[in-house]
Amino acid sequence: MAISKLFDIEGKTALVTGGSRGIGLMIARGFVEAGVKTYISSRKADACERAAAELSKVGTCIPLAHDLGDMAEVKKLADELKARETKLDFLINNAGAAWAEPIDKYSEAGWDKLMNVNLKAIFFLTQGLLPVLRAAATKDDPARIVNIGSIDGILAPHLESYAYSASKAAVHHLTRNLAKHLAHDNINVNAIAPGPFETKMLAPVLATQRKAIEASVPRGRIGSDDDMIGAAIFYCSRASSYVTGTVLPVDGGISGTPYTALPVEF
Repeated sequence: MAISKLFDIEGKTALVTGGSRGIGLMIARGFVEAGVKTYISSRKADACERAAAELSKVGTCIPLAHDLGDMAEVKKLADELKARETKLDFLINNAGAAWAEPIDKYSEAGWDKLMNVNLKAIFFLTQGLLPVLRAAATKDDPARIVNIGSIDGILAPHLESYAYSASKAAVHHLTRNLAKHLAHDNINVNAIAPGPFETKMLAPVLATQRKAIEASVPRGRIGSDDDMIGAAIFYCSRASSYVTGTVLPVDGGISGTPYTALPVEF
């Protein structure tokens, strides 16, 4: 194969959950611009449709609005995708939520919400889409599942985001478990653990603490769209055909310098 083709993903089909904003939108944009037929899901239909309309100016993007905090909606998303496609090359499990409260007041509702969206939905959406992932997979070019974790699943976060960090650590381990059991189906499963990026979730903190956050990142800056797109395309291209069960921190070096104190979670 020509080296220039190692990162070529044109003509593939992908689903990016939580694809209407933040990291999901970054990845979806990268896929669309690379010639991937990209489905995006979001719990808000209007936001999903707006994002898809914008991305459709440069390629193919299709909105599928479903709230993945509801297991019935997880099944509906899988069923709708399977009704539209016989094969799915890439599944990007990105949809997630955050919650932080003092330990003495931390609510069961918050805990359950995050475990449902951040962890349970990943497993059951993956389960529901296995037929189309298996149909796309070959020994030389596996289907890909990329789960979006967090460096808060690697390091203890500064904020009291107990369910968030626990769910993201679980996502990382679920990734390894899925990778082991799906390898015989020619499905690679990996995770990306983002650090600070320009997202709606982080925007209020960046508005007041940008310099402090940038100073705490060894690379000295916030992550860019290209940083996330590059990691996602690597995991979904032939360049990573022999890579499965890994967690890739995309964090400017934070997780490699564990004594850095950060004022927010990612």
